Amino acid sequence: MTRPELTGPSLSSDQWRQISELATSLTPEQAIWISGYFAGLGHQLRTSPIGIGNLPVANLPPPTRPQATSSRHLTVLFASETGNSAELATSVVDAAQALGINVRRSDIAEYKPRNLAEEQDLLVITSTHGEGDPPQTALTFFEFIESRRAPKLPNLRFAVLALGDSSYERFCEAGKRLDRRFEELGGQRLADRIDCDVDFEEPAAVWIQEVLGKFTPAAQVQAPAFEAKGQIASADGRPVAFDKKHPFLAPVLDNIVLTGRGSTKETRHIELSLADSGLVYRPGDALGVQARNEPTVAAALIERLALSGDALVNVKKASITLTDALERVFEITTATPRFLDHWADITNATELLELRKPEQSEARTAFLRGHHVLDIIERFPAPGIDADTLLAGLRPLQPRLYSIASSLSAMPEEAHLTVSTVRYELLDRSRAGVASGYLAMQTGEGAHVPVYIQSNDHFHLPDDDVSILMIGAGTGVAPYRAFMQEREARGATGQSWLVFGERNFRSDFLYQVEWQALLKNQILTRMDVAFSRDSSPKTYVQDRLRQQGRDVYAWLEEGAHLYVCGDAAHMAPDVHAALIEILERHGGLDREAGSEYLAAMTRDRRYRRDVY
Repeated sequence: MTRPELTGPSLSSDQWRQISELATSLTPEQAIWISGYFAGLGHQLRTSPIGIGNLPVANLPPPTRPQATSSRHLTVLFASETGNSAELATSVVDAAQALGINVRRSDIAEYKPRNLAEEQDLLVITSTHGEGDPPQTALTFFEFIESRRAPKLPNLRFAVLALGDSSYERFCEAGKRLDRRFEELGGQRLADRIDCDVDFEEPAAVWIQEVLGKFTPAAQVQAPAFEAKGQIASADGRPVAFDKKHPFLAPVLDNIVLTGRGSTKETRHIELSLADSGLVYRPGDALGVQARNEPTVAAALIERLALSGDALVNVKKASITLTDALERVFEITTATPRFLDHWADITNATELLELRKPEQSEARTAFLRGHHVLDIIERFPAPGIDADTLLAGLRPLQPRLYSIASSLSAMPEEAHLTVSTVRYELLDRSRAGVASGYLAMQTGEGAHVPVYIQSNDHFHLPDDDVSILMIGAGTGVAPYRAFMQEREARGATGQSWLVFGERNFRSDFLYQVEWQALLKNQILTRMDVAFSRDSSPKTYVQDRLRQQGRDVYAWLEEGAHLYVCGDAAHMAPDVHAALIEILERHGGLDREAGSEYLAAMTRDRRYRRDVY
């Protein structure tokens, strides 16, 4: 969490540690309550002759909140893949409560859609997953709101904040779908929808200020400040808590290739030290990695435009070199519609101007996928531009999230990652994925990786006595390694079944020795594998599930929790379809009833997916 600048009496490093530990464990509602608690405590201490150690908690006045400015009730729903929507929802609630607005916050995955008919004012903040899909946790809500069962909403006032990635053609489509649907159901807009790219902070702040201004004089609404103004430091000057804006520089302990000789891909196992960071996580959480662009790509951009890498540029009120900006701050690989528009304005190139037209969406998408930023600059030269002009068309480089492949119970103060290195050819050049290339090529011995923890509340383990069925392909096996380490450390009694898929048995059986040891020690109850390129026709995890359908159905009926981790475009939907077929064949359900069976499991948090 971001630490504000503080003034007033100084606190010891031990007091700051205790405050930090408490603060990072609180929900937004608890934080608001605690603030009132300490306000009351401060008043008592100023007026009481006794010390704090002798002050009974029962004698403290209850925490106070601003008096409500309206009798209406505001609900803030969020649907998130990476945590941004959840953070924004918290900002809205904090600002609303400061203004005395009756407000509540809810994850859309836990919200009962039928309650929409009773809502008065509703704000929805949602990201978009892939090519226009809602976040996985919001699928049930979207299915309901877009169905005939959705109620008419003539008494609802609503506003939608859409988050997305402009490198996808169906930019912010999930938010657009909700915005259209609420209007179709008779809702009235509190404010127009705003579509935010990856640098969402400023437009989101404007939206929050505008929306809350509908409840109270706009002059009283202060726009949220998402950039940290400062951070509480410990006695040695280091931050007390590390987060997305202040990542921890984790030393690399090990970085090895898991895949064997002859493999058609490269998968790495990377071990990072979290010692002295204070970072903690649960199995199922993700590690955010602040990657760096490949230095050779940044150098090529600078050389092509005849710029100086040592030239100073202003980025977020800081003065840094152009080389530093291109390596650390901006996205310089993926070409986005924003960059295309920017370069079209600079060069006035006929082809780029044509691609900007709305009817050219398919051609524009194909062009952007087939060209990186450097390719466009080379193909459409712009002699004489300065560094600031170049940077104006680029967007911020975003962190990448990786499922953590270890458990703190087994590996204290460490976080392990399972990373598939993305390498490919484009326009006769060898390319690499930004983050996976960084982890493969720039994190050798002695390197430090900027990281933070991203909680994934929708992919945690159930109670120790509950059975789990884990389905994963490729690096999707990573969280299950953490699950098994945790269950072994805790002596869990629930059964565990892993269905794992990859290309070849000899070269791609990730963590084979570990799984065999877990099976031998009966920590892992059962394991089925599918190596697609070792058989004809190819066999995938969904095929193995169908073959073992009777047992799969029995496990589900006995209350097992189901986990799916892997590719969102093919693997996850193929597994979902296979599960419905299993319910039809072995459970006697029709397709609609099978879909509802899985939907009910999702609502009960027994069917959890972490896909990418």
